[in-house]
Amino acid sequence: MLPSAPLFAGVELGGTKCVCIVGSGPGDIRQMRSVETGLHPQATLRQIEQTLDDMIAAEGSVEALGIASFGPVDLDPDSQRFGFITSTPKPGWRDTNVAARLRDRFGLPMAFDTDVNAAALAEGLWGAAQGLDDFAYVTVGTGIGVGIVAGGKTIKGFAHPEAGHIRVARSPGDTWPGNCPFHGACVEGLASGPAIEARAGRPAAQIPADDPVWDLVAHTLGQLCAMLTLTLAPKRILFGGGVLNGQAHLYGLIQKHFEDSLGGYLDHPQIIGVGAQYIRPAGLAELAGPLGALALAQGTVRS
Repeated sequence: MLPSAPLFAGVELGGTKCVCIVGSGPGDIRQMRSVETGLHPQATLRQIEQTLDDMIAAEGSVEALGIASFGPVDLDPDSQRFGFITSTPKPGWRDTNVAARLRDRFGLPMAFDTDVNAAALAEGLWGAAQGLDDFAYVTVGTGIGVGIVAGGKTIKGFAHPEAGHIRVARSPGDTWPGNCPFHGACVEGLASGPAIEARAGRPAAQIPADDPVWDLVAHTLGQLCAMLTLTLAPKRILFGGGVLNGQAHLYGLIQKHFEDSLGGYLDHPQIIGVGAQYIRPAGLAELAGPLGALALAQGTVRS
C-alpha cells in the first residue's frame, strides 16, 4: 500500500466568509468549513481557531498552515507588521495581526500571502495555468485583485501588487463616478460585484446577459488585461471570482475590449484574434481560494 499524502491546513480569509480546509489537494479535501467574516476580527479569529482545532483533531496531524488573506496586507518578513491586514476598507479589520496569532496558536510552519496570490499558485499547481511559470490571475468579486506569477513565484516588492485599483480610461459617455472609497472609478470601483450592483440596482447574478452594464464591465476588464499584457507579458490571464462564475458571455466582450485597447500594437496569435485562448476562466472556480491556502502550506515543505 502506498503511503498517504501528507496533510496540510489552510485558511482563506475573505471579505464575507473565511474558509478553513484540511487536505493535500483538489482530489484530497478531507474537510472544508466556513465561518462568517464578522465585524470583530478577534471573535472571527477565535472561530477559525476552534474550527481548525476540530478539523485537525478529526483528521490527524498536519504538516503546515497556509493563510490566504484579503488585503492589503504586510508581506515583508522583516517588518514588525508582517502578517497584518493594513489599510483594508473591511470595517473593523484594519491593523489586524493575523499571521503571528495563528502561527503561535498552532505552532506549525506557516506561509502567509494575499488571497489572490494564493489562488494564482493553486491555478498553477492544479488549475488552468498548469505548466506555466508566468501568468496572471484576476478575481472579480467583492473586490478585484490580481495575482502575478513570474518565474513560478508570486511578485512582491515593497508590498503586493494592487492592480485592481489602477484607473482606466472610461467608456465613451460613461460618467458614473464609481464606488471605490479610495479611488472612485478605478477598476474595482467600476467592475467589482458591489460596483455592478450599485450601478445596475441589482446583484450581478440577477442581470441578464444582454444588459448594457456588461459591456461597461468588460470595457474596464479588457483595459486591465491590456495593462497586464503591456507591463508583464504573462503567458495567460485567468479570471475567477463570484461575479464572473456563470457569466461565460463576458469573455468575448473582454477579449474585444482588450484588443481595442491594444490598438493593433501587439500582433501575436497567442493573445489576439480568432481562437486565442489568452483570456480564459480559471480552472478551480470557487475552490481556488481554499486550495490556494493549501498551496501556500505545501510551499513551506517544497522550499
